[in-house]
Amino acid sequence: MMGRNRLVRFLSAIAATGLIAAGACGCAAPGNPAGGSAVQGSAAQDSAVQGNTVHGSPEEIQTAKIDHSMELLYADQFSVDYYDNGCALITIKDSGSYLVVPAGKEPPKGLSDDITVIRQPLSHIYLAATSAMDSMRCLDGISQITLSGTDASGWYIEEAKAAMEEGKMIYAGKYNAPDYELILSKSCDLAIESTMIHHAPEVKEQLEQLGIPVLVERSSYESHPLGRMEWLKLYGVLLGKEELAKELFDEQLKQLGNLDAGKPLGRTVAFFYVSSNGYVNVRKSSDYVAKIIEMAGGSYVPDNLMENENALSTMNMQMEAFYASVKDADYLIYNSTIDGELKSLNELLAKSSLLADFKAVKEGNVWCTEKNLFQETMGLGDMILDIRRILTEENPDPAEMVYLYRLE
Repeated sequence: MMGRNRLVRFLSAIAATGLIAAGACGCAAPGNPAGGSAVQGSAAQDSAVQGNTVHGSPEEIQTAKIDHSMELLYADQFSVDYYDNGCALITIKDSGSYLVVPAGKEPPKGLSDDITVIRQPLSHIYLAATSAMDSMRCLDGISQITLSGTDASGWYIEEAKAAMEEGKMIYAGKYNAPDYELILSKSCDLAIESTMIHHAPEVKEQLEQLGIPVLVERSSYESHPLGRMEWLKLYGVLLGKEELAKELFDEQLKQLGNLDAGKPLGRTVAFFYVSSNGYVNVRKSSDYVAKIIEMAGGSYVPDNLMENENALSTMNMQMEAFYASVKDADYLIYNSTIDGELKSLNELLAKSSLLADFKAVKEGNVWCTEKNLFQETMGLGDMILDIRRILTEENPDPAEMVYLYRLE
Protein backbone atom coordinates (compact mmCIF):
# COMPACT_ATOMS: atom_id res chain seq x y z
CA MET A 1 0.00 0.00 0.00
CA MET A 2 1.08 3.54 -0.65
CA GLY A 3 2.27 5.44 2.44
CA ARG A 4 -0.10 8.14 3.75
CA ASN A 5 2.18 11.08 2.86
CA ARG A 6 2.79 9.85 -0.68
CA LEU A 7 -0.93 9.13 -1.12
CA VAL A 8 -1.71 12.71 -0.03
CA ARG A 9 0.84 14.00 -2.55
CA PHE A 10 -0.67 11.81 -5.24
CA LEU A 11 -4.25 12.95 -4.59
CA SER A 12 -3.25 16.59 -4.14
CA ALA A 13 -1.41 16.71 -7.44
CA ILE A 14 -4.28 14.95 -9.20
CA ALA A 15 -6.71 17.51 -7.83
CA ALA A 16 -4.43 20.40 -8.75
CA THR A 17 -4.31 19.41 -12.42
CA GLY A 18 -7.83 18.12 -12.83
CA LEU A 19 -6.55 14.67 -13.75
CA ILE A 20 -8.39 11.60 -12.52
CA ALA A 21 -6.24 8.68 -11.36
CA ALA A 22 -5.28 7.88 -14.93
CA GLY A 23 -2.88 5.13 -14.01
CA ALA A 24 -5.59 3.18 -12.19
CA CYS A 25 -7.75 3.00 -15.31
CA GLY A 26 -4.82 2.46 -17.66
CA CYS A 27 -4.92 5.76 -19.56
CA ALA A 28 -3.88 9.36 -19.03
CA ALA A 29 -6.55 12.04 -19.04
CA PRO A 30 -5.77 15.42 -20.63
CA GLY A 31 -3.79 17.74 -18.40
CA ASN A 32 -2.53 21.29 -18.75
CA PRO A 33 -2.16 22.73 -22.25
CA ALA A 34 1.36 22.70 -23.68
CA GLY A 35 3.33 25.69 -22.49
CA GLY A 36 1.28 26.08 -19.31
CA SER A 37 2.67 26.18 -15.80
CA ALA A 38 4.25 22.92 -14.75
CA VAL A 39 2.91 23.34 -11.19
CA GLN A 40 -0.53 24.72 -10.33
CA GLY A 41 -1.99 25.18 -6.87
CA SER A 42 -0.33 25.08 -3.46
CA ALA A 43 -0.82 21.34 -3.05
CA ALA A 44 1.08 20.59 -6.24
CA GLN A 45 3.77 23.11 -5.33
CA ASP A 46 4.26 21.42 -1.95
CA SER A 47 4.48 18.09 -3.75
CA ALA A 48 7.19 19.30 -6.11
CA VAL A 49 9.24 20.84 -3.30
CA GLN A 50 9.05 17.68 -1.18
CA GLY A 51 9.97 15.43 -4.11
CA ASN A 52 13.05 15.12 -6.24
CA THR A 53 12.19 17.73 -8.86
CA VAL A 54 13.75 21.19 -8.54
CA HIS A 55 14.27 23.49 -11.47
CA GLY A 56 16.80 26.18 -12.37
CA SER A 57 19.14 27.58 -15.01
CA PRO A 58 22.90 27.02 -15.45
CA GLU A 59 23.62 30.66 -14.62
CA GLU A 60 22.05 30.17 -11.21
CA ILE A 61 24.39 27.45 -9.98
CA GLN A 62 25.71 30.28 -7.82
CA THR A 63 29.13 29.70 -6.29
CA ALA A 64 29.89 26.40 -8.03
CA LYS A 65 32.34 26.52 -10.91
CA ILE A 66 32.84 24.17 -13.84
CA ASP A 67 35.80 21.91 -13.14
CA HIS A 68 35.78 20.12 -16.49
CA SER A 69 33.48 18.85 -19.23
CA MET A 70 32.98 15.32 -20.50
CA GLU A 71 34.86 14.46 -23.68
CA LEU A 72 32.44 13.26 -26.34
CA LEU A 73 33.80 11.90 -29.61
CA TYR A 74 30.64 11.29 -31.63
CA ALA A 75 27.50 12.25 -29.69
CA ASP A 76 26.17 15.75 -30.31
CA GLN A 77 22.77 15.56 -28.62
CA PHE A 78 24.01 15.97 -25.03
CA SER A 79 26.85 17.41 -22.98
CA VAL A 80 28.03 17.04 -19.38
CA ASP A 81 29.75 19.67 -17.25
CA TYR A 82 31.27 18.70 -13.91
CA TYR A 83 31.22 21.29 -11.11
CA ASP A 84 33.68 21.67 -8.28
CA ASN A 85 30.93 20.92 -5.75
CA GLY A 86 30.62 17.34 -7.05
CA CYS A 87 27.48 17.91 -9.13
CA ALA A 88 27.24 17.19 -12.85
CA LEU A 89 25.07 19.18 -15.25
CA ILE A 90 23.66 17.16 -18.15
CA THR A 91 22.27 19.21 -21.03
CA ILE A 92 20.19 17.39 -23.64
CA LYS A 93 19.31 19.19 -26.85
CA ASP A 94 15.66 20.27 -26.98
CA SER A 95 14.95 18.30 -23.80
CA GLY A 96 16.41 20.29 -20.92
CA SER A 97 19.15 20.39 -18.31
CA TYR A 98 19.57 17.98 -15.42
CA LEU A 99 21.70 18.52 -12.32
CA VAL A 100 22.92 15.20 -10.92
CA VAL A 101 23.51 15.59 -7.18
CA PRO A 102 25.64 12.98 -5.36
CA ALA A 103 24.31 11.25 -2.27
CA GLY A 104 24.74 13.34 0.87
CA LYS A 105 24.89 16.64 -1.00
CA GLU A 106 22.25 19.28 -1.65
CA PRO A 107 21.64 21.24 -4.87
CA PRO A 108 22.51 24.95 -4.83
CA LYS A 109 19.70 27.18 -3.59
CA GLY A 110 17.88 29.62 -5.82
CA LEU A 111 17.31 27.36 -8.80
CA SER A 112 14.32 28.29 -10.94
CA ASP A 113 12.68 26.63 -13.92
CA ASP A 114 15.47 25.46 -16.23
CA ILE A 115 17.13 22.58 -14.42
CA THR A 116 15.70 19.31 -13.14
CA VAL A 117 17.58 17.96 -10.15
CA ILE A 118 18.30 14.22 -10.03
CA ARG A 119 19.46 12.92 -6.66
CA GLN A 120 21.75 9.93 -6.34
CA PRO A 121 21.66 7.09 -5.59
CA LEU A 122 18.98 6.01 -8.04
CA SER A 123 17.23 2.87 -6.83
CA HIS A 124 13.79 2.88 -8.47
CA ILE A 125 13.90 4.06 -12.08
CA TYR A 126 10.84 4.01 -14.35
CA LEU A 127 12.23 3.26 -17.81
CA ALA A 128 9.93 4.10 -20.72
CA ALA A 129 12.76 4.60 -23.24
CA THR A 130 13.64 1.11 -24.50
CA SER A 131 16.89 2.28 -26.10
CA ALA A 132 18.35 2.99 -22.65
CA MET A 133 18.00 -0.55 -21.31
CA ASP A 134 21.06 -1.97 -23.06
CA SER A 135 23.29 0.81 -21.74
CA MET A 136 21.95 0.20 -18.23
CA ARG A 137 22.59 -3.52 -18.67
CA CYS A 138 26.20 -2.91 -19.68
CA LEU A 139 26.66 -0.76 -16.58
CA ASP A 140 25.14 -3.46 -14.36
CA GLY A 141 22.26 -1.10 -13.63
CA ILE A 142 19.21 -3.22 -14.44
CA SER A 143 18.62 -3.83 -10.73
CA GLN A 144 18.04 -0.08 -10.38
CA ILE A 145 15.21 -0.19 -12.93
CA THR A 146 12.24 -1.45 -10.95
CA LEU A 147 9.51 -0.05 -13.21
CA SER A 148 9.22 -0.65 -16.95
CA GLY A 149 7.19 1.01 -19.68
CA THR A 150 7.46 -2.21 -21.71
CA ASP A 151 6.01 -5.53 -20.60
CA ALA A 152 8.03 -8.75 -20.47
CA SER A 153 6.91 -9.90 -23.93
CA GLY A 154 8.24 -6.69 -25.47
CA TRP A 155 11.82 -7.10 -24.24
CA TYR A 156 14.46 -8.88 -26.32
CA ILE A 157 17.18 -8.09 -23.78
CA GLU A 158 17.28 -11.26 -21.72
CA GLU A 159 18.27 -9.60 -18.45
CA ALA A 160 15.30 -7.23 -18.65
CA LYS A 161 12.89 -10.01 -19.54
CA ALA A 162 14.21 -12.13 -16.66
CA ALA A 163 13.90 -9.26 -14.17
CA MET A 164 10.24 -8.85 -15.10
CA GLU A 165 9.50 -12.56 -14.96
CA GLU A 166 11.11 -12.71 -11.50
CA GLY A 167 9.13 -9.70 -10.26
CA LYS A 168 12.22 -7.54 -9.76
CA MET A 169 10.99 -5.16 -12.46
CA ILE A 170 7.28 -4.38 -12.74
CA TYR A 171 5.29 -3.21 -15.73
CA ALA A 172 4.07 0.29 -14.83
CA GLY A 173 2.24 1.25 -18.01
CA LYS A 174 3.32 2.68 -21.34
CA TYR A 175 4.91 6.11 -21.64
CA ASN A 176 1.54 7.71 -22.43
CA ALA A 177 -0.47 5.84 -19.80
CA PRO A 178 1.67 5.19 -16.72
CA ASP A 179 0.22 3.83 -13.51
CA TYR A 180 0.91 6.89 -11.35
CA GLU A 181 -0.15 5.22 -8.10
CA LEU A 182 2.12 2.22 -8.69
CA ILE A 183 5.02 4.46 -9.67
CA LEU A 184 4.63 6.50 -6.48
CA SER A 185 4.18 3.43 -4.30
CA LYS A 186 7.56 2.15 -5.50
CA SER A 187 9.29 5.43 -4.51
CA CYS A 188 10.31 6.14 -8.11
CA ASP A 189 13.30 8.50 -8.14
CA LEU A 190 13.64 9.04 -11.93
CA ALA A 191 11.57 8.54 -15.07
CA ILE A 192 13.54 8.07 -18.30
CA GLU A 193 11.42 8.82 -21.36
CA SER A 194 12.02 8.86 -25.10
CA THR A 195 10.93 11.83 -27.19
CA MET A 196 7.60 10.05 -27.67
CA ILE A 197 6.64 11.73 -24.39
CA HIS A 198 6.31 14.98 -26.34
CA HIS A 199 3.12 13.49 -27.79
CA ALA A 200 1.75 13.20 -24.24
CA PRO A 201 3.07 16.32 -22.45
CA GLU A 202 0.43 16.03 -19.72
CA VAL A 203 2.10 12.80 -18.55
CA LYS A 204 5.49 14.48 -18.13
CA GLU A 205 3.84 17.35 -16.24
CA GLN A 206 1.98 14.95 -13.98
CA LEU A 207 5.10 12.96 -13.09
CA GLU A 208 6.97 16.17 -12.28
CA GLN A 209 4.09 17.44 -10.14
CA LEU A 210 4.29 14.20 -8.18
CA GLY A 211 7.93 14.98 -7.41
CA ILE A 212 9.46 12.60 -9.95
CA PRO A 213 12.20 14.03 -12.22
CA VAL A 214 11.72 13.21 -15.90
CA LEU A 215 14.73 12.87 -18.22
CA VAL A 216 13.92 12.86 -21.95
CA GLU A 217 16.67 11.06 -23.87
CA ARG A 218 17.48 11.72 -27.55
CA SER A 219 19.93 9.00 -28.52
CA SER A 220 17.80 8.15 -31.55
CA TYR A 221 18.56 11.63 -32.94
CA GLU A 222 22.28 10.90 -33.17
CA SER A 223 23.21 10.61 -36.84
CA HIS A 224 26.38 8.62 -36.16
CA PRO A 225 26.07 5.03 -34.88
CA LEU A 226 28.88 5.58 -32.39
CA GLY A 227 27.08 8.71 -31.20
CA ARG A 228 24.16 6.52 -30.17
CA MET A 229 26.50 4.18 -28.36
CA GLU A 230 28.19 7.10 -26.61
CA TRP A 231 24.99 7.76 -24.64
CA LEU A 232 26.39 5.02 -22.44
CA LYS A 233 28.44 7.82 -20.85
CA LEU A 234 25.30 9.77 -19.93
CA TYR A 235 23.87 6.75 -18.12
CA GLY A 236 27.24 6.33 -16.46
CA VAL A 237 26.78 9.81 -14.97
CA LEU A 238 23.31 8.92 -13.66
CA LEU A 239 24.55 5.72 -12.04
CA GLY A 240 27.85 7.16 -10.84
CA LYS A 241 29.79 4.82 -13.15
CA GLU A 242 31.50 7.24 -15.52
CA GLU A 243 34.80 5.36 -15.58
CA LEU A 244 33.14 2.04 -16.41
CA ALA A 245 31.12 3.72 -19.17
CA LYS A 246 34.26 5.21 -20.69
CA GLU A 247 36.06 1.85 -20.54
CA LEU A 248 33.19 0.04 -22.25
CA PHE A 249 32.89 2.68 -24.97
CA ASP A 250 36.64 2.63 -25.59
CA GLU A 251 36.47 -1.16 -25.93
CA GLN A 252 33.88 -0.73 -28.68
CA LEU A 253 36.14 1.71 -30.50
CA LYS A 254 39.06 -0.70 -30.19
CA GLN A 255 36.91 -3.52 -31.56
CA LEU A 256 36.16 -1.42 -34.63
CA GLY A 257 39.71 -0.16 -34.95
CA ASN A 258 40.73 -2.94 -37.30
CA LEU A 259 38.27 -1.80 -39.94
CA ASP A 260 39.84 0.08 -42.80
CA ALA A 261 37.50 3.00 -42.19
CA GLY A 262 36.64 5.21 -45.09
CA LYS A 263 37.78 2.71 -47.72
CA PRO A 264 34.70 1.58 -49.69
CA LEU A 265 34.65 -1.96 -50.99
CA GLY A 266 32.54 -1.13 -54.04
CA ARG A 267 29.54 -3.21 -52.92
CA THR A 268 25.99 -1.89 -52.60
CA VAL A 269 23.66 -2.81 -49.74
CA ALA A 270 19.91 -2.24 -49.28
CA PHE A 271 18.22 -2.35 -45.86
CA PHE A 272 14.42 -2.65 -45.89
CA TYR A 273 11.22 -4.41 -44.90
CA VAL A 274 7.90 -4.95 -46.67
CA SER A 275 4.86 -3.58 -44.84
CA SER A 276 1.55 -5.42 -44.53
CA ASN A 277 0.07 -3.25 -47.29
CA GLY A 278 2.88 -4.03 -49.72
CA TYR A 279 4.97 -0.88 -49.39
CA VAL A 280 8.74 -1.15 -48.99
CA ASN A 281 10.08 0.76 -46.00
CA VAL A 282 13.65 2.01 -46.47
CA ARG A 283 16.06 4.24 -44.59
CA LYS A 284 16.98 7.65 -45.92
CA SER A 285 20.59 8.18 -46.89
CA SER A 286 21.21 10.36 -43.82
CA ASP A 287 19.99 7.69 -41.38
CA TYR A 288 22.41 5.98 -39.03
CA VAL A 289 21.79 2.58 -40.65
CA ALA A 290 23.18 3.97 -43.90
CA LYS A 291 26.19 5.16 -41.88
CA ILE A 292 26.63 1.67 -40.40
CA ILE A 293 26.76 0.21 -43.90
CA GLU A 294 29.25 2.88 -44.95
CA MET A 295 31.47 2.19 -41.91
CA ALA A 296 31.48 -1.49 -42.86
CA GLY A 297 32.75 -0.58 -46.33
CA GLY A 298 29.49 -0.78 -48.25
CA SER A 299 27.46 1.79 -50.16
CA TYR A 300 23.83 2.20 -49.09
CA VAL A 301 21.08 2.08 -51.73
CA PRO A 302 18.77 3.62 -52.71
CA ASP A 303 20.88 6.75 -52.36
CA ASN A 304 18.71 9.27 -54.18
CA LEU A 305 15.87 9.68 -51.68
CA MET A 306 14.41 13.08 -50.85
CA GLU A 307 15.92 14.08 -47.49
CA ASN A 308 13.93 17.21 -46.67
CA GLU A 309 10.32 16.12 -47.09
CA ASN A 310 9.93 15.47 -43.35
CA ALA A 311 11.96 14.72 -40.24
CA LEU A 312 11.48 10.97 -40.43
CA SER A 313 14.52 8.81 -41.11
CA THR A 314 12.50 6.26 -43.08
CA MET A 315 10.12 6.38 -46.01
CA ASN A 316 7.79 4.06 -47.90
CA MET A 317 8.24 3.20 -51.58
CA GLN A 318 6.08 1.37 -54.06
CA MET A 319 7.56 -2.06 -54.77
CA GLU A 320 8.01 -1.11 -58.43
CA ALA A 321 10.06 1.97 -57.47
CA PHE A 322 12.13 -0.10 -55.03
CA TYR A 323 12.77 -2.65 -57.78
CA ALA A 324 13.95 0.04 -60.18
CA SER A 325 16.35 1.49 -57.58
CA VAL A 326 17.67 -1.62 -55.86
CA LYS A 327 17.37 -4.63 -58.20
CA ASP A 328 21.12 -4.52 -58.93
CA ALA A 329 22.19 -4.17 -55.29
CA ASP A 330 24.89 -6.65 -54.29
CA TYR A 331 23.31 -7.40 -50.90
CA LEU A 332 19.84 -7.21 -49.36
CA ILE A 333 19.35 -6.97 -45.59
CA TYR A 334 15.79 -7.51 -44.37
CA ASN A 335 14.81 -5.60 -41.23
CA SER A 336 12.83 -8.01 -39.05
CA THR A 337 11.93 -5.50 -36.33
CA ILE A 338 8.38 -4.82 -37.51
CA ASP A 339 6.94 -8.06 -38.88
CA GLY A 340 9.26 -10.63 -37.34
CA GLU A 341 12.23 -12.71 -38.40
CA LEU A 342 12.05 -14.59 -41.68
CA LYS A 343 12.94 -18.27 -41.67
CA SER A 344 13.65 -18.74 -45.37
CA LEU A 345 14.16 -16.96 -48.67
CA ASN A 346 10.77 -18.24 -49.80
CA GLU A 347 9.10 -16.24 -47.02
CA LEU A 348 10.67 -13.09 -48.43
CA LEU A 349 9.76 -13.93 -52.03
CA ALA A 350 6.15 -14.50 -50.95
CA LYS A 351 5.93 -10.78 -50.17
CA SER A 352 6.42 -9.86 -53.86
CA SER A 353 7.19 -11.79 -57.02
CA LEU A 354 9.46 -8.93 -58.15
CA LEU A 355 12.00 -9.79 -55.45
CA ALA A 356 12.98 -13.00 -57.27
CA ASP A 357 14.57 -10.91 -60.03
CA PHE A 358 16.92 -9.02 -57.70
CA LYS A 359 20.65 -9.62 -58.22
CA ALA A 360 21.22 -10.34 -54.51
CA VAL A 361 18.46 -12.96 -54.51
CA LYS A 362 19.90 -14.72 -57.56
CA GLU A 363 23.40 -14.74 -56.04
CA GLY A 364 22.35 -15.84 -52.54
CA ASN A 365 23.28 -12.60 -50.80
CA VAL A 366 20.09 -11.98 -48.81
CA TRP A 367 20.38 -11.55 -45.06
CA CYS A 368 17.96 -10.90 -42.21
CA THR A 369 18.40 -9.11 -38.88
CA GLU A 370 17.51 -10.62 -35.55
CA LYS A 371 14.74 -8.84 -33.65
CA ASN A 372 16.96 -7.79 -30.74
CA LEU A 373 19.14 -5.52 -32.91
CA PHE A 374 17.41 -2.21 -32.22
CA GLN A 375 17.04 -2.74 -28.47
CA GLU A 376 20.72 -3.60 -28.08
CA THR A 377 22.19 -0.17 -28.79
CA MET A 378 25.60 -1.29 -27.56
CA GLY A 379 25.60 -3.92 -30.29
CA LEU A 380 25.94 -1.48 -33.17
CA GLY A 381 29.65 -2.24 -33.33
CA ASP A 382 28.85 -5.92 -33.78
CA MET A 383 26.37 -5.01 -36.52
CA ILE A 384 29.09 -3.10 -38.37
CA LEU A 385 31.39 -6.13 -38.08
CA ASP A 386 28.60 -8.45 -39.27
CA ILE A 387 28.10 -6.38 -42.41
CA ARG A 388 31.85 -6.24 -42.95
CA ARG A 389 31.96 -10.03 -42.86
CA ILE A 390 29.21 -10.50 -45.43
CA LEU A 391 30.93 -7.98 -47.72
CA THR A 392 34.36 -9.59 -47.49
CA GLU A 393 33.71 -13.31 -46.88
CA GLU A 394 31.88 -15.62 -49.24
CA ASN A 395 30.60 -17.82 -46.43
CA PRO A 396 30.85 -16.05 -43.05
CA ASP A 397 30.93 -18.40 -40.08
CA PRO A 398 27.43 -18.29 -38.51
CA ALA A 399 29.05 -18.68 -35.09
CA GLU A 400 30.79 -15.32 -35.58
CA MET A 401 27.68 -13.48 -36.72
CA VAL A 402 25.76 -11.64 -34.00
CA TYR A 403 22.78 -9.94 -35.64
CA LEU A 404 22.61 -11.21 -39.23
CA TYR A 405 21.78 -14.60 -40.71
CA ARG A 406 21.55 -15.66 -44.35
CA LEU A 407 18.15 -16.45 -45.87
CA GLU A 408 18.27 -19.71 -47.80
